Amino acid sequence: MTKITPIHIIGGGLAGSEAAWQIAQAGQPVILHEMRGVRETDAHKTDALAELVCSNSFRSDDASTNAVGVLHAEMRLAGSLIMRCADAHQVPAGGALAVDRDGFAEAVTEILSAHPLVEIRREEIAGLPPEDWGSTIVATGPLTAPALAEAIRETTGADALAFFDAIAPIVHFESIDLEKAWFQSRYDKVGPGGTGKDYVNCPLDRDQYESFVAQLIAGDKTEFKQWEGTPYFDGCLPIEVMAERGVETLRHGPMKPMGLTNAHQRDIKPYAVVQLRQDNALGTLYNMVGFQTKLKYADQVRIFRSIPGLENAEFARLGGLHRNTYLNSPTLLDGTLRLRSLPRLRFAGQITGCEGYVESASIGLLAGRFAAAEARGEIVSPPPATTAMGALLGHITGGHLVTDEEPGKRSFQPMNVNFGLFPPITIPREEGKRLRGKEKTIAKKMALSARALEHFAAWLANTSEHESLSEAAE
Repeated sequence: MTKITPIHIIGGGLAGSEAAWQIAQAGQPVILHEMRGVRETDAHKTDALAELVCSNSFRSDDASTNAVGVLHAEMRLAGSLIMRCADAHQVPAGGALAVDRDGFAEAVTEILSAHPLVEIRREEIAGLPPEDWGSTIVATGPLTAPALAEAIRETTGADALAFFDAIAPIVHFESIDLEKAWFQSRYDKVGPGGTGKDYVNCPLDRDQYESFVAQLIAGDKTEFKQWEGTPYFDGCLPIEVMAERGVETLRHGPMKPMGLTNAHQRDIKPYAVVQLRQDNALGTLYNMVGFQTKLKYADQVRIFRSIPGLENAEFARLGGLHRNTYLNSPTLLDGTLRLRSLPRLRFAGQITGCEGYVESASIGLLAGRFAAAEARGEIVSPPPATTAMGALLGHITGGHLVTDEEPGKRSFQPMNVNFGLFPPITIPREEGKRLRGKEKTIAKKMALSARALEHFAAWLANTSEHESLSEAAE
């Protein structure tokens, strides 16, 4: 019999472990390369596969009104090893799925070690995988070894790999109060693809502005981890650091009111303005321009909701500034996570620009399935954009917008799964009843969740049908 060429995976975190499992379960041999045990990282404590570095929580397990819970459900439908081990080692956490971190990691390690089609090699891969490896998945996460990171950077280009993640908060558009905010570009400028009304503007008077600056300075901040360093540079200073430079600094920087007229009060000039810019192609998410921050999450929500127009803001993600190696994936990767310039390489997990344990694992699941299908000579379409996995994959491979106003600035930022990434849905109106407020929000989330699970199940069934036909042909 002809020996089947194994698929290689670099990195034994959640994404790499899940990819290995999916490939092996599809009947393809896999070699998983993990450097821990030979070379340690600054954050890991053990050499177990799928070690949880930070929290032990996989967040909400509610598959009816929470996007993370929908992702959990989709992964279970797809036979996820990560979800199987999480369920087996669950600890009490209310509506969240939290795990015994040691038991969880040990279970993943034992199951993969025992699989007849999985070989685990403890070694550091110091450069790009050799050509004779063939199909390879790179799932090395935010702590990618320096030599491999540099090799990826040299191959993909200087702006392809970010090492620090400067993120402004991202708001669900429907939660912005447009009776206080208005659409306008500064000086009504019509840029490429623009209309002159490309920003949402939130006005502050002098008292509101000075109170806001004081809150930023007094707010509780997170500290950099020792191994992260302090990557402040003028292009992405935290908003609170700018505030500390003087009370007027922000209104001459990201909050400058020049070139803007309040559409609701044309005779009153705003003292300062917070601008939000469309963040995704669907127009469901808007980011707060220039608001990268080290404020702790609770203070971000409290302080940013003091801005007129954002009193009821719902955040798809909050701001941050931290060490995070990730690709400019929409430019570099195709729809099945292959590197366009070197298709034998796929990427998975946090290095692709997703955040969160289950998000990383789900992208590993997809990368594994894509690689296994490719090895069988099949073409597998990505899951629909209406599913949690499809929405997350869409964000990674092309759901962001590029801005021409800030040349050289990376507009793609890592993201957790959230309903803002899903295509909108229309809720059928019941006769004689009109949904409002919280009731309408819950109904919409339930509709998005139900549609996602229905479409994901159909995608899985179609994929299984392709596999059966392929096996019959063999």
